[in-house]
Amino acid sequence: MLILHTSDWHVGKVLKGNARAEEHIRVLNELVELCAAERPDLVIVAGDLYDTAAPGAESQRLVTRTLSALRKRAGAVVAIAGNHDNGAALEAHRGWAEAAGISLRGTISRDLVITGITDAGEPWRCAALPWLSQRYAVRATEMFDLTSAEADQLYADHVARLVRELTKDQTGDSVNLLTAHLTMVGGRMGGGEREAHTVAQYAVPTAVFPTSTHYVALGHLHRTQQVAGPTRVHYSGSPLAVDFGEADNQPSAVLVEVSPDTPAKVRSVPIKSARELRTVRGTLEELRALDTGDAWLRAYVSEKPRAGLREEAQSFLPNALEIRVDPAMLADARRAERAVRSGRSAKELFSSYLTEAGHDDPAVAELFDKIYTEMH
Repeated sequence: MLILHTSDWHVGKVLKGNARAEEHIRVLNELVELCAAERPDLVIVAGDLYDTAAPGAESQRLVTRTLSALRKRAGAVVAIAGNHDNGAALEAHRGWAEAAGISLRGTISRDLVITGITDAGEPWRCAALPWLSQRYAVRATEMFDLTSAEADQLYADHVARLVRELTKDQTGDSVNLLTAHLTMVGGRMGGGEREAHTVAQYAVPTAVFPTSTHYVALGHLHRTQQVAGPTRVHYSGSPLAVDFGEADNQPSAVLVEVSPDTPAKVRSVPIKSARELRTVRGTLEELRALDTGDAWLRAYVSEKPRAGLREEAQSFLPNALEIRVDPAMLADARRAERAVRSGRSAKELFSSYLTEAGHDDPAVAELFDKIYTEMH
């Protein structure tokens, strides 16, 4: 059977105050087109459909339309909640989802195993494990009596018990799948994940997955990658870079070919519809000469701090969402200023402070001098 694995859509994401709705429409349309071209037997969306637990109406409309469009072009669709999603709210949409032929799982329940048969007659089983918070996994009363290490271990143990329960009925004559939204030991972060949910307390070893599972479709880490384990364990990565920390990641989805008696063959497919995130460095002259297209930019200016520097750079870098003085320039300025600080006047010291802070504005220095003179 053929599986399309995607995750971490983060619909509703805002980048430095700039909405990305148009990008998300293009990206999700590209996923639908990929689905139409490949006609997979199953689409798995491994969590974080939304960027926030309270998505707006337009975000909800885009997600539901995309899930419906994927279902029309695939044999089945399974989607789970991630840590950014409101699991209970997703559960509230299960009536609509089931009517549309979509298996949606938002919270832990007794019906997390989904089964089906492909058009070619291959049976499959998919254990769908939505995001599980530590607060849920480790009861509050237990937390008072546990050391930090014991609490960490208990979360992993709790996940392991759930996985064992969900996979206990796997058989050799079906394709056995599992999808979850987890931080795995050995997984590499993409750069834009929510830090509180990727720390050690949430790390789970891949040993929790049984060898009887043919493929584990993960969400949560935004970098496309395989994690070493007893079976095929993969993150699909996000289909668009969530922030500048992910500028080096290739947005993608994953196609998986597998049968009951053959191991999973995994192929990453680049998703190219989103605007590129680029970090650029140089003097104003060098930055002015760059061809940056429509990329979102983070610019570091290799010049000494001065009033109007940011505005000048913004005039020819309209897509720059961050413009800062290169930290190397600030470090050089700080070293030079600190070396000659002794015996200087209050006005000179305040001017040095403005330089070190990257706010070397003569008007501010003049105001300080006026106030200082009036007070003394």
